[in-house]
Amino acid sequence: MASFLQSLVDPRKNFLARLHMKSVSNRLRKYGLRYDDLYDPLYDLDIKEALNRLPREVVDARNQRLKRAMDLSMKHEYLPDNLQVCLQTELQQMTFLMTEESLPKLALQTPFRSYLQEMLALVKRERAEREALGALPLYQRTIP
Repeated sequence: MASFLQSLVDPRKNFLARLHMKSVSNRLRKYGLRYDDLYDPLYDLDIKEALNRLPREVVDARNQRLKRAMDLSMKHEYLPDNLQVCLQTELQQMTFLMTEESLPKLALQTPFRSYLQEMLALVKRERAEREALGALPLYQRTIP
């Protein structure tokens, strides 16, 4: 059952998942965002901790992308077309048909290049380990 559900959301196996991934990519590219930028540190304290552990340059770039996206949204505009370069090869990258080395370096916006997932997985593993050992949590959940 789990493999069936996993194949439903895998863009390599399901046409609808691939179509959804393409539409999300186009929408993020219009504002110059990455998928990891959509995570809210106020909603999940694991995300806040992962962002605190990332290098300052990565967090600054994330904040700059978010500010630019809010500014474009308030102006009811999108990024200029020359900054939203979308190639057929990027769609192939999203569907994992090509390796990253064989892709041309023309895509300026890369919505699915992750910078937060590895650190977030590490934080979640550490929290699960602390709970398994019975230690106090590093942070308490509060409603902002």
